Amino acid sequence: MRKSHKIGIVGTGAIALKHAQAIESLANAELVGLYNPNPASVIKAQSSFSVPILSDWDQFVEIPDLDVVCICTPSGMHLEPALAAIQAGKHVFVEKPIEVTLDRADQLIKAAERHQVNLGVVFQNRFSPDFIRLKEAIQTGAFGRLLMGNAAINWFRDAAYYTSSQWKGTLAYDGGGALINQAIHTLDLLLEAMGEVKSVFGKVKTTLYPIEGEDLGAVLVNFKSGALGTITAGTSLYPGYPERLEIYGTEGSAILEGGKLISWNIRGVQSSLSATENKIASGSSDPNAIGFELHAKQWMDFLQSIEAGNRPEVDGPKSRKSLELIRAIYQSSKEEKLVRFPFEE
Repeated sequence: MRKSHKIGIVGTGAIALKHAQAIESLANAELVGLYNPNPASVIKAQSSFSVPILSDWDQFVEIPDLDVVCICTPSGMHLEPALAAIQAGKHVFVEKPIEVTLDRADQLIKAAERHQVNLGVVFQNRFSPDFIRLKEAIQTGAFGRLLMGNAAINWFRDAAYYTSSQWKGTLAYDGGGALINQAIHTLDLLLEAMGEVKSVFGKVKTTLYPIEGEDLGAVLVNFKSGALGTITAGTSLYPGYPERLEIYGTEGSAILEGGKLISWNIRGVQSSLSATENKIASGSSDPNAIGFELHAKQWMDFLQSIEAGNRPEVDGPKSRKSLELIRAIYQSSKEEKLVRFPFEE
């Protein structure tokens, strides 16, 4: 019989509810409590969850048999509760991005290695059946030598999205704007498909809302393989379109839109493209439009990694790559020059 993992969530917002739904769907996992240090937030969230919500950290971390802590705080507030959980011997599953600076990310990665606990970071789109098919085709050389990889996350958020929160769009707690919050999922897929980055030249701007982070960005990417890439991203692009990933090689190409393959062409081979059963909603105009099914798949992978004593599909070092890319883009925009990798802040 498989072990039933006891899971606690730090944070009580909308993304915590997605994780609660994902955990509830698993046979080998049980949500046993949530933590929020703000008593007012605890009261507000009680109707959304069926387990205790605690405002005392010691009570939370000492829940009997608690072995996994999921961090669902604002991005720039991942490090402190994650470190506390790691130091208490808990495995930690962190919402994306791992943190908002490379230094804070590295502190978390090193702590998990030192205390010998698993650290996973939420990039659930890697578990889309269509992306898995795309990745396997790249690995087997079906598309030949890769020439170009393009990512477009041309989304829209209305003013209420930012005014309803004290942290969204801030540098301290969001780390920036459209790139680090919304686009990072697709950028993670771009890197997984295209490989290591050699250099970037990017420009980000704030065009529509009075926020500290960007709501618009455009980037040219040079990959170590010799391939080129482009990135466009925004939360000011009305009405918002499904995120798009384009992969082009010498022998074929494919396009993933809203998590679904919409184009698949290999030279000399009749297209076998057909719709998969899993329907993946895009957050192009509504951040709450995504389901929890892919979160559940990643939870399964993370819990299996604990049981097997190996690394999860998305561990700390893997998740750091998309953060490094975004921080380099921000630096390129600030200095108006090409930034080379590896990038150090």
